[in-house]
Amino acid sequence: MLAFISARQAGLDHPLRLRRAESTRSMLSGGSDGVIVLYDLENFSRKPCYTCKAICSVGRSHPDVHKFSVETVQWYPRDTGMFTSSSFDKTLKIWDTNTLQPADVFNFEGTVYSHHMSPVATKHCLIAVGTKSPKVQLCDLKSGSCSQILQGHRQEVLAVVWSPRYEYVLATASADSRVKLWDVRRASGCLITLDQYNGEKSKASSEAANTAHNGRVNGLCFTSDGLHLLTIGTDDRMRLWNSSSGENTLVNYGKVCNESRKGLKFTISTGCDPEFAFVPYGSTIAVYTIYSGELITMLRGHYNTVDCCVFQPNFQELYSGSKDCNILAWVPALREPMPDEDAEKQRLNPAFEDGWSSSDDDG
Repeated sequence: MLAFISARQAGLDHPLRLRRAESTRSMLSGGSDGVIVLYDLENFSRKPCYTCKAICSVGRSHPDVHKFSVETVQWYPRDTGMFTSSSFDKTLKIWDTNTLQPADVFNFEGTVYSHHMSPVATKHCLIAVGTKSPKVQLCDLKSGSCSQILQGHRQEVLAVVWSPRYEYVLATASADSRVKLWDVRRASGCLITLDQYNGEKSKASSEAANTAHNGRVNGLCFTSDGLHLLTIGTDDRMRLWNSSSGENTLVNYGKVCNESRKGLKFTISTGCDPEFAFVPYGSTIAVYTIYSGELITMLRGHYNTVDCCVFQPNFQELYSGSKDCNILAWVPALREPMPDEDAEKQRLNPAFEDGWSSSDDDG
């Protein structure tokens, strides 16, 4: 495994076979049947409605296919020559994309709900793993072993996500209603336990103290700059936190329906103004403005419960997966210009205004 990672980092693999993961037009998909499929997202037809073709798959006949539902898939952040998958079969697998063979397999005692690799790490190759155990596992790709355990949660860990700003900062969410921020370099580990009441004990019972939600917390997502963290719980609430101070910003999103019994995969836009949160909401996708909490719209197209969403920043596209066995691609609709000539003139950049005057004006 170490040689495999070293070849990735040193660029020893054929460069034409590798592309930066964030700029790829390929997508990974994991299904409830354990199958993993790679899709080519390129729209060669140039039509507004098109069907993406499957490039290859780890099907049911593959000797190393997951036995149960695949919960998380992720490209290796540096390139698409490697990807990871975790499943209810209690395994995390590291795959060579070119051969579709596992380069390494990590086995756990309980169900694996979530895993994540840091998108910005340069000094470590750790994969954070949330399982049925209250202990957060850190798997080191270089050593091929679970190098560290983070202890502090009391129940199963349903979601884990690394900060996109600091490579050693990790956020975890648990069925114990708590969200914790960790610096994995510290012996004590936990930096902050988020408190929905911001330390005002008069509003919190002893049981609710230092809880982020009044239910299981099964969704986590950092904003693109890493300065804020969004969390979702089974109390049908979504909360926005300052990731440095741990303060609840008290943005009101209203009721955010969450009936998921496992991790809820929602996503946040990048490169938009304002930024949006895309949240599975039954058979629809709710779109909220992050900092004002306004519900902008509901995206309708699926025929059954939506399980996950992911945003592709390079192409400003949203992808959603559902129990209807479909993956839908959503693109922003361009607004038609207003047919108001005076308004158009007001919006015109001065650099493009006509600098010439007519002879009538001169006279």
